[in-house]
Amino acid sequence: MAHPDFELYDNAGRDAEQIAAAHFGLATRGDLLRWARRDAKQFLEEHPLPTEPLPAPDPAPYLAALAAAETPAEVSAITQHLIDAAQPALSTMSDLLTNIAHWRNPRSYPEPGTPPRKLLDAASRSLSVLGLADEADLAALRAEYDPAPTTDTPQAKRSLPPAPPKSPPAGPAPSR
Repeated sequence: MAHPDFELYDNAGRDAEQIAAAHFGLATRGDLLRWARRDAKQFLEEHPLPTEPLPAPDPAPYLAALAAAETPAEVSAITQHLIDAAQPALSTMSDLLTNIAHWRNPRSYPEPGTPPRKLLDAASRSLSVLGLADEADLAALRAEYDPAPTTDTPQAKRSLPPAPPKSPPAGPAPSR
């Protein structure tokens, strides 16, 4: 085997990824992460990173407000406050993912499917949740305040001139 702590797996107690990895001689996600942790141990001792998860906003005020909301405007106020609260954390995450993607090659535009390109896509998508939430909120407000006209609503008829009268055909009629 190419890596010393890669072991062949038997199928007992193994998940589908481990069984497939053993069959094809590939490392599993767990193998890769374990090897990376081992190889980065000294680096992380020199550059300690936070081990606690990032703080999440307290959902209680949002859920309490949502339970009390009675109009689309009130639901919109909750949505916009949530978007505003999440924006700094998601922007920071997007910026960090972008910096990771451009590690060692800051001016490049990575090819599709490469790890840097996937990181840039993740950075973009982390912000797209804000845009999608805002778009949904505006659609709800538009439905409330500026609905599209229905087909039942009488509309002013256009002033078009009447159609010209049909003229008789010129010449002999076609025969069979």
